[in-house]
Amino acid sequence: MAIDYSTLKHWHFDDIVHRYGTRDTILYALSVGAGESPADDLALRYVYERDLLVIPSMAVVLGYPGFWLRNPATGLDWKSVLHVEQSVTLHRALGPEGFVIGRNRVEEVYDRGGNRGAIMITVRDIVDAQSGAPIATLRCAEFCRGEGNFGGPRPPAREVEPMPQTPPDHEVSVVISPRAALLYRLTGDDNALHADPAVARTVGFDRPILHGMCTFGTTVLSLVRLLVPDHPGTVRHIEVRFTAPVFPGDQLCIDVWLVGAGSVRFRVRVPSREAVVIDHGAFLFNPSQDSI
Repeated sequence: MAIDYSTLKHWHFDDIVHRYGTRDTILYALSVGAGESPADDLALRYVYERDLLVIPSMAVVLGYPGFWLRNPATGLDWKSVLHVEQSVTLHRALGPEGFVIGRNRVEEVYDRGGNRGAIMITVRDIVDAQSGAPIATLRCAEFCRGEGNFGGPRPPAREVEPMPQTPPDHEVSVVISPRAALLYRLTGDDNALHADPAVARTVGFDRPILHGMCTFGTTVLSLVRLLVPDHPGTVRHIEVRFTAPVFPGDQLCIDVWLVGAGSVRFRVRVPSREAVVIDHGAFLFNPSQDSI
């Protein structure tokens, strides 16, 4: 099948009504690496219901419409779609439990022409189910390999702010649990690419890869612990570009540059493969007296 631009651009999503509780919040934290050490008092704040803190990246699992790309009516081969960019803008702090609505839409599908594929932009607005107050806005870019030349608009020119060229101010090392992908899929993203070796081999991997959003959550947790350890609710915006896959069991190195009050740039590497897996990362927060 091939992309039908009008069908994909106007894809209908039902509103996703999502009531979540402390168990869901704890499961998300466990899936992105919190609580690896039982003696770590700060990590315990994310996985123990007393005075429970919320990792800001948990917004990505709220109001999630499911793996809708598996629907053949999209005209896409779901195994050829790669998550390449993600941003999360938080309009208020996430609570450890809540009642929200996710409103999803396809913002645009860009035609790169020829064999250069397509870029699909989707947006999710998360609002309070009772008051309608905005909670978060998520923007996702996905690269659809081999799907170009379908008559859609060309992608606009973009100016990308370069990364700092100086040595990073901080380097944070974190090991991905070998079970991370199997845990993370329990938060709602059950794409078989992250669990089934046979499916992984069909797209060129020798074993299942980690969800990009799990790498994202692990990175955000590390940045929160470094920058605003007791105040994750001060985080306002996070954005990343995914540049290479991560595998369960990998060791990540997060390079962090402090570029202004409440403004950070970061990059994530897997030193053992000399691979950059997240680039052009930005992390914005409201600075307080205990932030660095």
